[in-house]
Amino acid sequence: MNPIINFWNHFQQNNFVFLLLNEIPKDELKIHYHKLIELLQQYNKDLNIIIKNKKNIAELIITANGNPYLFKEVELLVYHAPVVQRWKITSFLQPETNLTKYKNGSDSPLYYYGINLRISEMYFIALVNKKNDLGIKVLLKNFFLNKDNKRLREAVYVQIEHIIGEKSFANNIAFIDIGQLENNQKNLIQLYKLQFFVDNYTKQPLNYFNF
Repeated sequence: MNPIINFWNHFQQNNFVFLLLNEIPKDELKIHYHKLIELLQQYNKDLNIIIKNKKNIAELIITANGNPYLFKEVELLVYHAPVVQRWKITSFLQPETNLTKYKNGSDSPLYYYGINLRISEMYFIALVNKKNDLGIKVLLKNFFLNKDNKRLREAVYVQIEHIIGEKSFANNIAFIDIGQLENNQKNLIQLYKLQFFVDNYTKQPLNYFNF
């Protein structure tokens, strides 16, 4: 059977499990989650899912993990998505619209393979080459603590995608470096302002640094 049909049939039949995240034993939930991932990877092994369980509606996000070569695969899968009651099915991680928690420092940290990152504590410096391609250097309070962790770059990418969305991350950021946040550094911009910066840069490219 077509892997797209397989995936959506299974989701339709078992979606209630993910609506009841707090009521189902974790071991049982893992079984259902891994089964859904297995069916997704039969369609494309490099795609992933994110499930957000909100008060009145849950959201299933199909993500290409920031890989633009897989965008068409994501769009095709979501195009064939059925209507499932109480679910919103979305292509790609979308930009965060409510920045209040980052402004006041009340955001929850991302725990990722032993790495602890809070967007409200992350900064960036703009980096622009001679072709006006935009890059950024992300600065972390705990870079030295985590610099040898092979998952550090992935964790940083996840936080950037939360702020500017998956498509903007792939299309508008040409280069990303990571470093330690130091005292008295110049040209620092808080990471939660990255979407605003990118929007303005695409309208009128500016030269900050060269890389």
